Amino acid sequence: MAIMAMLLQRLNLFRNGLAIVVLLAVPAMSNASELKQETLNAWDDYLQMANLRMHRNLGTGDPFLWIEEEPSRSQRVRQGEILISPAEEGSPLKVHDGLIHDWIGAIFIPSVRINDVFAVVHDYKRYKDFYKPTVIESKFLGRTGEEYEFSMLGLKNVLFEKIVLEGQFESHCSQLDGRRRYCISYSTRVQEIKDYGQPDQNKLPMDEGHGYIWRLYSLTKFEERDGGVYIEVEAIALSRDISTSVRWFTKPVVERVSRGSMSTILQRTREAVRSNIAACDGKDLKTCNYLQGNSSR
Repeated sequence: MAIMAMLLQRLNLFRNGLAIVVLLAVPAMSNASELKQETLNAWDDYLQMANLRMHRNLGTGDPFLWIEEEPSRSQRVRQGEILISPAEEGSPLKVHDGLIHDWIGAIFIPSVRINDVFAVVHDYKRYKDFYKPTVIESKFLGRTGEEYEFSMLGLKNVLFEKIVLEGQFESHCSQLDGRRRYCISYSTRVQEIKDYGQPDQNKLPMDEGHGYIWRLYSLTKFEERDGGVYIEVEAIALSRDISTSVRWFTKPVVERVSRGSMSTILQRTREAVRSNIAACDGKDLKTCNYLQGNSSR
């Protein structure tokens, strides 16, 4: 979830992992850009290090959740707070002609089961309902075991300009035990649609356009305990750089919008889980979700 929704909510203030997975803040930049190989190399290097860090507590004796690293975090989240923080100090990180945004957020949903949460997480075709108006279209593309493919279309007006991004994603989910699961989601394609809604609309080639988002990656963890489910999302995004002359001014804005985007994604996920349970009213969630998905087409 966290991925495209974050991406797209950031262009709103643009905001999703689990496979939504996550749009983080970059101020509006009107001129076109092109992703450079040096920038992509820096992204790949960062992901390698981030993966080592994110996986260090999967199946080890370390705490499974980030909030468990400090007792006060768990308590605040359990009491209903949505906790948001940079995953790494200094985020966004300046790289060659780009910025890497890395944020982590956590919520607790009381009185639900982990299967209730996954009934929403894997209902990709209804992301457009769960995360509207940021997500204007979403499609489930296929599944092999616990590997999922889906796409989303996001829309935002930025400085009197309509920005539309279409993203395709893969999400790989694993179960550690009966109460703990995690999903890794990432973009396989992000393209800007020029003149969306007009007769001459067209998709720009990959890695060309305004550069609000070049790449997305997220790790989402789920743990059922304390009478509910904890959800924790780390979302990483690659965008074009911000001019040095204005970076000092825009950095606080980027941070504020990133926090707001992550918070909104988590809040809407919590609302979607509760709404889904209420709508199904004791019915089998899998059957109920199928009927809801058909009725929303």
